[in-house]
Amino acid sequence: MPAPIPRQRAVPAAESGQAQTEPAIGGPSGDSSGGSHAAASTAVSGATEAPRTQDTVNDDTVAAADKAGDKADDGKADDRPADAAPRAAHGPAHGTPAGHLTLLMIEDDPGGSPVVPELLDPTGKPIRVRTARNLTEAERLLTDDVHCILLDLALPAPARAADGTDDELAVLKHVLRLAPHHAVLALTASGDTERGAEAVLAGAQDYLFRDELDGRLLSRAIRYAVERKRSDRAERKLTESKLRAQENARLERGLLPTPLLEGSPLRFAARYRPGRSRALLGGDFYDTVRTPDGTVHAMIGDVCGHGPDEAALGVELRIAWRALTLAGLCGDQLLGTLQQVLEHERSDDEIFATLCTVDIAPDGRRAGLCLAGHPSPLLARPGRPAELLPYDNNGPALGLLPGARWPRMQVELGAEWSLMLYTDGLIEGRVGEGRRERLGQDGMVAMVRRQLAEGLRGEELLRAAVNEVRDLNGGELTDDVAVLMLDRTP
Repeated sequence: MPAPIPRQRAVPAAESGQAQTEPAIGGPSGDSSGGSHAAASTAVSGATEAPRTQDTVNDDTVAAADKAGDKADDGKADDRPADAAPRAAHGPAHGTPAGHLTLLMIEDDPGGSPVVPELLDPTGKPIRVRTARNLTEAERLLTDDVHCILLDLALPAPARAADGTDDELAVLKHVLRLAPHHAVLALTASGDTERGAEAVLAGAQDYLFRDELDGRLLSRAIRYAVERKRSDRAERKLTESKLRAQENARLERGLLPTPLLEGSPLRFAARYRPGRSRALLGGDFYDTVRTPDGTVHAMIGDVCGHGPDEAALGVELRIAWRALTLAGLCGDQLLGTLQQVLEHERSDDEIFATLCTVDIAPDGRRAGLCLAGHPSPLLARPGRPAELLPYDNNGPALGLLPGARWPRMQVELGAEWSLMLYTDGLIEGRVGEGRRERLGQDGMVAMVRRQLAEGLRGEELLRAAVNEVRDLNGGELTDDVAVLMLDRTP
């Protein structure tokens, strides 16, 4: 079977009259292949026009050509009915068959219109013109391959305003609602600048005077209108995208925790780096609160996965942990309740979360530790090398085993210490030649010991640790990273 030949884009010429090739124009749908000079290449050919009743060209022929081109492009049959034409709500087509630019002229006397001179463009190709005498005909002819609409503002309005007065721009507003993705040129009487300006304010791309119009001016106006519409749509989409990004950023920042440590002598620091590109929140989560009895509770966790669903589940678990902690739960009872929350909120039965909780006594010298499939915290004390807390009684991750238990271990901290809780993103980065090995807990402990020896503490230490892990990895880490530190000084 021979390979299908793709449809040719429009190949217009410059307005100067010299036949020179420029990129084809696309519709206002935002096709980047449409050049800004394309519409200027066309004028209307009287030699090829049929008698003007409703359409200058045969719509069935146009629809058949479009459909044949679509099939040739993708090699698949069109599922639409043979008599179904694409509507304007979907936006104009990216190109037109045989290199034509399509104009829909809406005027009650198209046969005698002065805006259709018998002119050819410099390449000898006519603008493909469709004419409609009223809005009903216009709606039928307004298919996706129309690039621009030329509307006579003198056309009778579809209805009177609600207060009984006539709206001079009612017909324009009707067309703008009918074709929100098309460029619209308003045609008005010569000298009626005020009405033309009002039409532009209402949404038209430009206005033209009927008695001053010629083929060259029309060609240039169509080009500018199509490009202006395309630019306006692109700018609007960019603005909407920026607003959504700003809203998402504010939402994500609001979901990050604010430690509740009022009245505690402990110092708090944290670093957070999501693995998802351009995200502020990942599947890792942490929190720290002080209960009325003076106990400081800290938690850090990791939901498997890195997407927005995992981030949302992490936020739910963090909020649930804070509520349960302030309600007086801790240890095995708290983790069991969190597992129920996870089981009810997760989107898949295979999703689980690791968790580490620490409750530090009011005197700050001892703590209770619970591990649910999570790496053990790092404890640093003066005169001793930093070391990992015991993890022999590490329980399973939340969501893996129904009815699981998580024993609480008692840990002696001493009078002065620094306790670092972290997620596995900090230890799973690649290191060494060829990045074939992972940093691991031993590598992390050695790194932190060296940084402590250099005098780094608190926020400065965490920043240095995360940056060094990233540098050792040879670039950004693929996993989320969360790390927090609590310091006690006498």
